[in-house]
Amino acid sequence: MFRAAFLLAGLTALAPVSAQSLAERIEKILATPAAAGSTFGIQAVQLSTGRILYSRNAQSALTPASNTKLFTTALALTRLGPGYRFETKVLSSQAPDPQGRLTGDLILLGGGDPTLSARRLPYQKGPIEGDPLAPLSGLADQLVAAGLRVVSGDLIGDDTRWPFEPFPGGWAVGDMPWDYGAAVSALCLNDNTQTISVRPGKAAGDPAVISLSPPVEYYTLRNTFRTAAGLPGRLNIRRKPASRILEISGTASPKAGPLSELLGIDEPAAFIAEAFAQLLRDRGVTIQGRVAARHRASGTPYVEPAGIVLARRQSAPLVETLRVIDKISQNLHAEMALREVGFTASGEGTAEAAQKEMSAWLEGLGVRKEEFDLEDGSGLSRRTLVTPNAVTTLLTAMHNGEHRETYRSLLPIGGEDGSLSSRFKGAPQASLIRAKTGSVAHVNALSGYAGDDPSTRIAFSIIVNGSTASSTAIRSIIDKIALAILDAGTQP
Repeated sequence: MFRAAFLLAGLTALAPVSAQSLAERIEKILATPAAAGSTFGIQAVQLSTGRILYSRNAQSALTPASNTKLFTTALALTRLGPGYRFETKVLSSQAPDPQGRLTGDLILLGGGDPTLSARRLPYQKGPIEGDPLAPLSGLADQLVAAGLRVVSGDLIGDDTRWPFEPFPGGWAVGDMPWDYGAAVSALCLNDNTQTISVRPGKAAGDPAVISLSPPVEYYTLRNTFRTAAGLPGRLNIRRKPASRILEISGTASPKAGPLSELLGIDEPAAFIAEAFAQLLRDRGVTIQGRVAARHRASGTPYVEPAGIVLARRQSAPLVETLRVIDKISQNLHAEMALREVGFTASGEGTAEAAQKEMSAWLEGLGVRKEEFDLEDGSGLSRRTLVTPNAVTTLLTAMHNGEHRETYRSLLPIGGEDGSLSSRFKGAPQASLIRAKTGSVAHVNALSGYAGDDPSTRIAFSIIVNGSTASSTAIRSIIDKIALAILDAGTQP
């Protein structure tokens, strides 16, 4: 007992005052009633020395939610490089003849590009505005300029670059109809989502008006929405798994504003093929065959379709996609980046191949295999687990690597942009925190860097599991801990 007390006193004497005050501040923050009953995993590491400034349950495997994206974007940045580009091509066995007739099929070949949308790159704050079909329209314009007037065969959306495994392991069935659970495919249009808007009738009993964005006829709509005086505005949309029937119901009073929902697409290759066919028809091109999707089953070797390239589009550099992933926590793009790592590593393009690459890479960084079990690339999977120590080991390795500032630039800025734009209100130094958020039911997380100066910067990870308090209350606690960590880095 005496020897233990002596050693403890010695360690306390050697510890810097900032570490003592940090521990005291965090323990005081965690004494709040809202934190009771939750498991807090926390680690803070001084990057210049590797010293652990604070640790609590740092070796416990916890559900990280979207903190998983820290691993995905780091691996993609390292393995593919910031300048990597995706390419979407339109192929056929031959060019159109002098009359503009194309004998055979027209193939829209997916290259894993997540940027076929109205989103402006580089990343900008604010809503996405513009025509979500614009990039696809550019490909259609190229074909018309090349003289295409008639396609005698089929128009095929081909996503065979990656096997068709649309939903990663651990995703819940209830996630799949919505935008954050959109299916994964090597063809992606408008983040594989479609907005359904319902405008109530002008008078009681009048039918509601439904509009789609992008305006692609993909789902079959069953509309029982009612307009009547005094009814609350409520929109319900149901879709059974693997069904293309949307059941639209709800109520609203006459002349009320529109109600909308953002839905995920279950088979993106079919969706984008329908959109492309529609754009070509709008330009006077006749498609005599059917509009279809082509997939590749897992375990089947990839054979890139041969043919003449009639049109092509190249994406912005990968770093811009990675910034979107981390800034706004874009699930689909994270899964796509992960699949592309798997494709370049083994030619497979599966989540399994990518996770093998991830595991080998993390173990090379010094993360023990017992500290992580990654089921997906986005963190939507409830089966994904990591330790706070694994997160800070990753953050330390990226800080010490060639992509230090590029990787840090991917993360939301405290109080300014992305998923941190409304956090840390009133904290004057909040912008010195660059960190990734994470949130699913009973889980909240924040991990990243505190401090602008690399010589005093701190890597930290805060993962909270099993919370029954409101997410707002837990996030407030997390933000206070992050600010305390930031203060520790500025003290001598």
